[in-house]
Amino acid sequence: MDAGQVNETPRHSVSVAAAIFDDAGQNVLLIKRRDNGNWEPPGGVLELDETIEDGLRREVREETGAEIEVGPLTGVYKNMTRGIVALVFRAKLESEPKSSSNEASEVRWMPLELLPKLMAEAYALRLTDADPTESVARRPSVREHDGTSILSDGGRREL
Repeated sequence: MDAGQVNETPRHSVSVAAAIFDDAGQNVLLIKRRDNGNWEPPGGVLELDETIEDGLRREVREETGAEIEVGPLTGVYKNMTRGIVALVFRAKLESEPKSSSNEASEVRWMPLELLPKLMAEAYALRLTDADPTESVARRPSVREHDGTSILSDGGRREL
């Protein structure tokens, strides 16, 4: 390496999202983002000084007004285009969500079957991977995408 070169470590952004299902497991809580109008599960970028679970609680509170209990990790997703690693956790509501917030123009329960019509495959799959109605315990999914489409089947990798 030349004296003028700096060996810079690649930077990734880490985000968290909550997959919150109703008691029957038929509907999922989504937000419609104010900045781009997209439907997504509540979540966002972790701050450097917070734990993963604290960041997830903060993001859900900011976007829905609700408090949650963080459950199991259901998937790890990397946006290969933007360098964002997303951790998705199943969560349970501890308080009722508001109908909107400063960050979400709408907060609504949506049927799982509508997900493919409401959002890009890369986001819909995060919620189907977290489906609580599965009868067998599953390992978290590990998948890559380009911001819209899944790039690898990734699926649930066995050790």
